[in-house]
Amino acid sequence: MNPIHEELSGKTVVITGGGGVLCGVMAKELGRQGARVAILDLKKENAQKVAEDIIKNGGKAIGVEANVLELASLRKAQGLITQEFGSCDILINGAGGNHPKGTTAKTHFDLGDEENAELKTFFTLDPESIQFVFNLNFIGTLLPTQVFAKDMIGKKGCSVINISSMNAFRPLTKIPAYSAAKSAISNFTQWLAVHFSKANIRVNALAPGFFLTDQNRALLTNPDGSRTDRGNTILEHTPMARYGEPEDLLGTLLWLCGEGSKFVTGVVVPIDGGFSAFSGV
Repeated sequence: MNPIHEELSGKTVVITGGGGVLCGVMAKELGRQGARVAILDLKKENAQKVAEDIIKNGGKAIGVEANVLELASLRKAQGLITQEFGSCDILINGAGGNHPKGTTAKTHFDLGDEENAELKTFFTLDPESIQFVFNLNFIGTLLPTQVFAKDMIGKKGCSVINISSMNAFRPLTKIPAYSAAKSAISNFTQWLAVHFSKANIRVNALAPGFFLTDQNRALLTNPDGSRTDRGNTILEHTPMARYGEPEDLLGTLLWLCGEGSKFVTGVVVPIDGGFSAFSGV
């Protein structure tokens, strides 16, 4: 169990995508630390479920419905959160994801693939789906930051934490839209860190390696629980030879939220079991 970071007690934390597997675990840990946690999710019932778990364990939390692609929705959420907990101190931009129609069927394009009308190749990727992926990840980080970072102006101990990915270090096969979007998050994190440096708002990012979630489970595991070929390849290139557990994110998260990293801004921290360090040979 992580130690208690007293400086987080009483802080108002807003976490988008908080009803998901990874961000839900983050939210619960921040609640254990004494923070007042606002869980934002497109599905209010998912946000409320996480909030109820925090409250059952003695923490303070609320679940709020919000669409990270709509300023009006985010501002409405901001009003509810400010009324309940006060203005935001820490923003975690956890909303994101991929779309099947922005994914190629094969890792490599072979001569003759262009003649197969049923095969999803680079040339038949759906532009709207690619735009959806980019908007969800990048615009879905930009807009919440516009809304909630304004709350941090003039206060101390405030920070924004974005969620990047291994895709930002090296693009993964088959998912060009998601890889490009997460690369944009890493770049945007650095830009924001410089932009807000005079306002004492730190901006950093987590870059998770491979964690089993509802979004990628079908790509990495078969219905019987065995690994797919892609799952095998990933673990062969992960020196620690396992998938990450949601709890593996918490130590770095707490460090970036707390006073121990008060001179750290503009960094993207891999939490990947060594994947980004391994050349494959």
